[in-house]
Amino acid sequence: MALGGTAKKLQKVAEMAEDVYKKLNELREQVVEVRETVNETKSRVDRLEAENAEQRAILEAIAEEQGVDLDAAIAQAHISEAEDDAAGDETADAEDDASSDATTDDA
Repeated sequence: MALGGTAKKLQKVAEMAEDVYKKLNELREQVVEVRETVNETKSRVDRLEAENAEQRAILEAIAEEQGVDLDAAIAQAHISEAEDDAAGDETADAEDDASSDATTDDA
C-alpha cells in the first residue's frame, strides 16, 4: 500500500513539474517576443528622432532665412498650449462640480 501511495504522489509531482516546464517555456517565448518588440520599437524611435532632428534643422534654417525668431515662436506655442490646458481643466472642474451637485440633489 505504501508503495502505491508513493507512486501516485510521484506521478502527481511529475505532472506538476511538466506543467511548470510548459509554463516556463511559454514565459520564455513571451520574453523573446517582448525583446523583439522592444528592439523594433527602439529602432523606430531612433529613426523618428533622427528624422525629427533633420526636420528641426530644416525649420531652423528656413526660420533664419525668413527672419523668424524661432525661440519666440516656440515660447508662444507653449503659452497657447498651457492656456488651452488650463481652459480644459477649468471646463472639466465645472463639469465635475455640476455632476456632483446633481448627485447631491438626487440624494
